[in-house]
Amino acid sequence: MADIGQLQERLGHRFGRPELLTEALTHRSVLHETNSARNKTPRPAVDNQRLEFFGDAVLQLVLTEEVFARFPKADEGHLTKLRARLANRHMLFHLAHELALGDHLALGKGEDTSGGRRRPSNLADAFESVVGALYLDGGYEAARRFLLGCYESQLARLEVADSGDNPKGELQEFLQVVSGKNPVYRIVSETGPDHNKRFEVMVEFEGRELGRGAGSSKKEAEMRAAEVALAALTTNGPRGEPPPADESLPQI
Repeated sequence: MADIGQLQERLGHRFGRPELLTEALTHRSVLHETNSARNKTPRPAVDNQRLEFFGDAVLQLVLTEEVFARFPKADEGHLTKLRARLANRHMLFHLAHELALGDHLALGKGEDTSGGRRRPSNLADAFESVVGALYLDGGYEAARRFLLGCYESQLARLEVADSGDNPKGELQEFLQVVSGKNPVYRIVSETGPDHNKRFEVMVEFEGRELGRGAGSSKKEAEMRAAEVALAALTTNGPRGEPPPADESLPQI
């Protein structure tokens, strides 16, 4: 693994209890490996799953507090959307990748050789675990300071670009975080008479379909397609997992 001191510099925090950071970077695969005749190294007693659980709660609190303060006129539903855009698994993967957390993960041999240091779920989980470790070692302000530093550019984009319910704009902003590229909308079908047209639109990103939508106009169909894509991309789970570090397209 890379030098943990360098990571602490990037985190902006020197741990008084460095074992917390070690725990935050220990993947469950380390515990699952059995000792063999060639490997007599004792296995650690804990992995980062408990810290991930704790860090998720801290992350949600910090982001809730921030969007609540920055958007005083936004209602509950809109605040929830804003927070979801910041806390989804794609964003966590992106932030973890920026911190090079994969270089510091303790992985089982099988997980390591199969690309575990670049695996989106491992990196997103590690980011939340580190947030939990920061809170336990330095308190709420240490965790908050770290998170606001990580999210500085994303929060600025929210304030500049946010204009209410704009799924096409939200999808474009979301994908630009990953690759800097824009989605493409294509008409799949056009049915009905001229006075009562029905359009079906597909939204693509780098050649892959993200979602489809239908409406009485091209604009409406595009908005519906963007809503479907956003719902898939911001949902945690196998189909909402972000891409590996060497891929720019979110996998849905």
